[in-house]
Amino acid sequence: MAHRVFVDGSEGTTGLRIHEVLAGRADVEVLQIEPERRKDPAERARLLNAADVAFLCLPDVAAREAAFMVTSTKTCLIDASTAHRTQAGWAYGLPELAAGQRAALRQAKRIANPGCHATAFILLLRPLVDAGLVPAETPLSATSITGYSGGGKSMIAQYQAGADPRLKAPRPYGLTLAHKHLPEMLAHTGLAAKPVFTPVVADFYKGLAVTVPLQLSQLRPGTTAAQLQQALAAHYAGERFVKVMPLGDPDTMETGFFDITACNDSNRAELFVFGSDTQALLVCRLDNLGKGASGAAVQCMNLHLGLDEGLGL
Repeated sequence: MAHRVFVDGSEGTTGLRIHEVLAGRADVEVLQIEPERRKDPAERARLLNAADVAFLCLPDVAAREAAFMVTSTKTCLIDASTAHRTQAGWAYGLPELAAGQRAALRQAKRIANPGCHATAFILLLRPLVDAGLVPAETPLSATSITGYSGGGKSMIAQYQAGADPRLKAPRPYGLTLAHKHLPEMLAHTGLAAKPVFTPVVADFYKGLAVTVPLQLSQLRPGTTAAQLQQALAAHYAGERFVKVMPLGDPDTMETGFFDITACNDSNRAELFVFGSDTQALLVCRLDNLGKGASGAAVQCMNLHLGLDEGLGL
């Protein structure tokens, strides 16, 4: 029997992509809502409770409301909004986070899908904090460059219209230092202080790279860039969707430029360490609509249902 799946908020970029990923799967029955009833609470509640897995691709307030609509004990919610990423009772949807995370996702009925920037930052830092190489109190900064698809339908339309010449240049944002991904970046790394985080949107559709600079003198005494790379490689050994590249990745160094879009159209994240005798640069790239959104959500669904984790990905 096919697993019944409902996408609440299927008109947004994440919801549309989840539909695309699931479209060719014979093991999944996607429950459909009539267009004119998309905002009908009773119909949404009926479908949410009829599903084995329901994806919430909604703004935070609407996602919280949808979660309260679910009374069925069989329905697993996977929330792609920011609403539940640090809330007790919700498993964080990053299977590679730490030992035991996959087991938690298999058992959970409430899963919070990670944010795109947060996914890259956490993949880089959590193993290094756990290994004691990066002390929890280390003051950190991070910069994330991302394609405009992360801004949703209105930003996509704005960029694709091509009418505003100012959009040709990269645009830093989050200037209040209170970006919505910061709470999960702090909660799921073990850091004691939130990083100074600068997201930047640029004139390309998708792809994301988070960069974290490190002064080796601020880390555990004697720590080298090679040890940072080795700790990441050990943590992610055998992972299907997270790949740790060689120290000072030769392919990147050959051109001297970093390709932000190399993981596009995949559920893959790639981690890099570049270094000198005194400094290191950590970089993670991924597809902000793949491992940073819909791909991660489907990966969690597969895990929860006891299926091959990479099915459809």
